[in-house]
Amino acid sequence: MDKDRIKGAAKQVEGSLKVGAGKLVGDEKLKADGHAEKIEGKVQNAVGSAKDELRK
Repeated sequence: MDKDRIKGAAKQVEGSLKVGAGKLVGDEKLKADGHAEKIEGKVQNAVGSAKDELRK
């Protein structure tokens, strides 16, 4: 498993937590940051998956 996949998954979780916290306190900027981080994590995870496929 590529390290990018692990880091990407962690960013997705962190982004989800930020979105939840933003909803809880009514902070739109925190929610937006969380959504952006989730997307960044998905991209990083996809890069890691591609690297894994190339190694096979």
